[in-house]
This record gives sequence, C-alpha cells and structure tokens, in this order.
Amino acid sequence: MLTRIMVPVPSPFSLPKKRSFSSQCSFKVSFDDNQSNETYCSNFSRRLALFQLGTAIPQSQVLGVKASELLRPAESTVETNNVRNVAAMNSNLTEDSALQWAKKDKRKMLHVVYRVGDLDKTIKFYTECFGMKLLRKRDIPEERYSNAFLGYGPEDSHFTVELTYNYGVDKYNIGNGLRHFGIRVDSVEKVVNLVKAKGGKVIKEPALLNGSSKVIAYVEDPDGYKFELSKEATAPEPLHHVMLCVGNLDRSINFYKKYAEVTLGYGAEDMNPVLKLAYNYGISVYDKGDGYAQIAIGTDDVYKTAEAIKLFDGMIAREPGPLPGINTKITVCLDPDGWKSVFVDNVDFLKELE
Repeated sequence: MLTRIMVPVPSPFSLPKKRSFSSQCSFKVSFDDNQSNETYCSNFSRRLALFQLGTAIPQSQVLGVKASELLRPAESTVETNNVRNVAAMNSNLTEDSALQWAKKDKRKMLHVVYRVGDLDKTIKFYTECFGMKLLRKRDIPEERYSNAFLGYGPEDSHFTVELTYNYGVDKYNIGNGLRHFGIRVDSVEKVVNLVKAKGGKVIKEPALLNGSSKVIAYVEDPDGYKFELSKEATAPEPLHHVMLCVGNLDRSINFYKKYAEVTLGYGAEDMNPVLKLAYNYGISVYDKGDGYAQIAIGTDDVYKTAEAIKLFDGMIAREPGPLPGINTKITVCLDPDGWKSVFVDNVDFLKELE
C-alpha cells in the first residue's frame, strides 16, 4: 500500500534544533509497505521522494589539508580528532536567510568516492559488467595516489563514481555501514551473468521484488562493494543511488532535511541520483571501514554553505577554502553518524572538467 502525505520541510544540510519550519516548502513523502527481500535489509521502509543534496568535485582532492591524506585508509582516532563541533560564525547570515539561500543554491549530487585495491582491475570490471565509461583518469605520484572517474555520461550532467587507488594498498575494510550502490540496467540477468564471468560475486539472483513487476539482484565487485541492480531501460540516471546505514533514522533525516524514510535527493527520484538511509532496528553504530569516502555535492558558495551548517550546530570537518595545487574551493561536513559530505564550488568544478 502506498500512501502519500505532505509535510513541511526546510532546505538541506541544517540541523533544526532551534526553531520550527512550518513555513517552509512541502515535499512529497511516500510510505511504501513493499520492502526488499534483501537479507540484511531492515523491515523499516519509509520513503521520501524529494530532497536536496548536492554536487561534487573529483574525490582525489576533496578532503582535508591534503587530499591524499583524507583518501588514504583513515584511522578512526585521526578522523575523530580532526572533526570539530563548531559554533555559529559571527556573520550577517541568520537562520531565516540561511534557509532561504540554501533553497536557491544550485545543488546536485556529483559523484561518490571510494577506495579500491587495483584501479585498472576495477575499471575493467565496471566497464565490462556495468557498462560504465571511463571518463577520466589521473595519477598524482607526489602524493602517491591515482583517481579514475566512471559513469554513464559527462560529469557535468551525470552522477559518477570516483575511484581512488592509494599506492601500496591493495585491500580495504568495507565495513557494514555502506549498504550498496544502485544501478538501473536494461537486463538484470545479463549483468548478473557478466559479473559471474568477470570474477564478481552474486549475492542474490534476479527475482521479482515482493511480487511486483520490478526485477532486482545484488552483486559484489572484486573489492567487495555491493551493487543493487534493477531493470529499467533508458534510465536518465543509471547510477541511481547510494544507500548508507544510520543509527537513528529520525535524527539523520532531520539533518539531511526530510521527514520519513530514506530516499533523499535534489529532484524527482526517477530522474536524479538519490541518497538512501537505512535503519536496522536495534543497531545504532556501524563499522564504516576505510573504503568508502564521501559523496560530493556542488554549491554556488562553499563559504555560505559552511556558515549555514555551523549556524544550525552542524559539524564541519574542513573549513571552506581552496585545495592546494588546484584551487578548487570545498568544505566538508559530517552527518550525525559521521558520514562525510563534501561541498564543491560549482564554477571551480566545471573548470576542472576543462
């Protein structure tokens, strides 16, 4: 049964601890009783169809004082020490003006960043099995890492994958906090057969989703990252979603700016990439591992974005400013579970693509 309700919600990436948002825009929220049969999936499936996340920048330079340091295997103590719970800045930005500006900010999800043990092997697997295209690749020997960007279309108009290879590191702990990445394909069965032939692992064979007409399957790439495959021909955004596990769903939704399940994005779910949050009853802490890094989100102003996050008691992991060497302006924030998001200046990102 699918029931739609309208609830008032503010703009994304602020923590509404200080005021009510009844005056803000309303978004559609769906409660869907048809949940996946995925064995590790929670029975809880409250779905939110519209939200607003952001764009991104090449992952190799998305975090920390040195991009390479933040993309290498992270020790939990290091990340904890680097994260500061900052107070609101002395500026002319008020809660009302911050919310109004965020609603007008041109944000979209740019790419998801994670680490792999063999860059060429993963590129070959993604292009041959998933049908992705290698968009660009670069090597940064002075900082001992390489990057590759893959997807189903140009980076300025499609959500993409940014793979990072750190010299000498051939294996990562995926943890149990990253649930999966979602891809829409023409034929689930064909992709599953390719995965089997190319050294991947099939977690769940193609099957109808709870008696519906939707066919899904779950597979693993050579590094152990899980992918949900769903059948949909000519999807405008084949790389459809990233699903993360959270310890408190209401708290996380409150942070990302929605109310109800886990599907958050900057536009209609059938046309745009989305972030999905999963809560498993009784589990409040997850192992994030050291493979997954972050989602990159575009913004018109990283400085104002950081101010807005601070104004609502958000956690800033990297103050806004240009990255050494390339001058792309970014800022980094953490959600209540410690998942990282990187806001990237829209104009600077397009310059990188040139």
